[in-house]
Amino acid sequence: MEVITQQASCDVCDGTERIHDEVNGEIVCARCGLVRTDEVFNHGPEWRAFTPSESAKRERATPTPYSAFEGGMFTRFREGRDANGTKLNPEQLQKWRRLRRFDLRTKSDDNKIRNLNQATVEVERYTDRLHLPRGIKNKALFIYRKALKEDLIRGRTISDFVAAAVYAACRGSNVPRSLSNVSEASGRSVKDISRTYRLLVRSLKLRMPVDNPMKFVPRIAGSLNIDVETERKTIESLRRAGERKLLIGKDPRSMATAALYMACKSNKRKMTQKKLADAAGISTVSLRNRLRELEAAFSD
Repeated sequence: MEVITQQASCDVCDGTERIHDEVNGEIVCARCGLVRTDEVFNHGPEWRAFTPSESAKRERATPTPYSAFEGGMFTRFREGRDANGTKLNPEQLQKWRRLRRFDLRTKSDDNKIRNLNQATVEVERYTDRLHLPRGIKNKALFIYRKALKEDLIRGRTISDFVAAAVYAACRGSNVPRSLSNVSEASGRSVKDISRTYRLLVRSLKLRMPVDNPMKFVPRIAGSLNIDVETERKTIESLRRAGERKLLIGKDPRSMATAALYMACKSNKRKMTQKKLADAAGISTVSLRNRLRELEAAFSD
C-alpha cells in the first residue's frame, strides 16, 4: 500500500491523505476509511509468480529502440561508484578508469559499430530538422541496419544512405516529406538521395505504398494559412479526380497543388500560382499543366 497526499479533501472528514491499495484496486481515505475509487488500473504484470525462479522465468523487458547502442545490451560503467552506489576509493577508481578505457576501445574497434554510431547521430539530426516523430526515426534506423547487414554501404557515403533511409521511412509510413525536403535537411543532393533510395528499395525488397495527393494537401495548406473549408474542397476535388482515373501516373504534389489552387479560386481566396508552387516544392509549369487537366475534366 502507498499513502498519497492530495489537495482534494475527503467528502466525509475533509482528510487529504489517501491510501492506494494496489491489491484490491482501491483508493481509500486514510482518516475515515471511505473508499473513493474502486476501479484503479493495476500497473503491475498480468502474470502471477509464487517463487523467485518463476518470477525470473516470466519477467519480460520492454522493446529496445533501434537507436540504442547494440540493442541496449552493452556494458555501462557508473561514474566513480560501485553497484551499490558507494564511492570508490582512489585505488579502485584508478582500476575502474582503466577498465572503462579498455571497454571503450573494444567498442570502437569494430567498423560496423562506428558506422552505426555515426548514422544514429545523423538520423537524429535529420529527423529533428524535418520534425518527424520517434517512430519514423526508429524505422529509418531499422532500414539502415538492414542495409549495413547486407553490406550495401561499403564504398558509399553514410549521409546518402541515412537520408535515403529517412525518406523511405516517411514514404512507408505515409508521412508527407518529399525528396527536396529531405535533401534540404541533410545537405545532400536530390539526385544522390534518389539513387540511393532506389538501391535500398531494390536490394532490400522494400514495398512502398503509392503516394496519394490528399496527404500533401494539409501540409501545403498549413504553410500558406489556407482555411479548412478550402482544404476540404480540395480533397473533394481530388476524390472526384481519382474516380475519373486522373491521378494515375501523375506527380501527387502537382495534383494536390492544382486542386488547391482551383479551390482557392472557387472560394474567391487570393492566392498566386507561384506561392503554391513554392510551398509544394514544384515548378509553376507542372502546376499549370495539372490545372488544365483538372479544369478540362471537371468542365465536362
